[in-house]
Amino acid sequence: NAIYGMTGAQMAPTTLLGQNASTAPGGRQVVNSGYPVKMAELLAELPGTVYSERVTVNTPANIIKAKKAIKKAFDPNNILNPGKVIPSGVFVLARPLGKTLFLKSLRLLEAFCSRIKGIQQQNQLLQQQIDETRIIQRAKSVLIRYLSMTEAQAHKYLEKQAMDLRITKLEVAKRLLSTYDY
Repeated sequence: NAIYGMTGAQMAPTTLLGQNASTAPGGRQVVNSGYPVKMAELLAELPGTVYSERVTVNTPANIIKAKKAIKKAFDPNNILNPGKVIPSGVFVLARPLGKTLFLKSLRLLEAFCSRIKGIQQQNQLLQQQIDETRIIQRAKSVLIRYLSMTEAQAHKYLEKQAMDLRITKLEVAKRLLSTYDY
């Protein structure tokens, strides 16, 4: 609420600049009352917020706009639906959008993109390590099966071969698997 309606239409912390109130008949002025609290923008920045819009219900036309905003927020086919926003990577900004908020949002978006890129690289590295471990484990299984080694002996054999040949355990494992047609 931008105006305290129950108390005689007095100015509230959310009263917009220039908006008239009984305690601010000339409208809210920055020099007298400071800037208003922009609730739509504050809510839009909270984690999990998918849709935030400032509406008013002071005229029939604005009531229609408010109803449309409510329908838009709860429309399951809307792109702003949380089920569609998060997987599709949509970044929603509240309006009106000032230069400062826009720049902060861009920096935040850059930080998210950078973090996602880092996570993707880390995921790729982990996936590569898993694949390498699987190959090495298969090579150990071959040594256990065909040469009757224990797992500790197979492990030690792969390590010794890698050191002696100055190659990685993975390369030793691949050569071993190709020898036994695995």
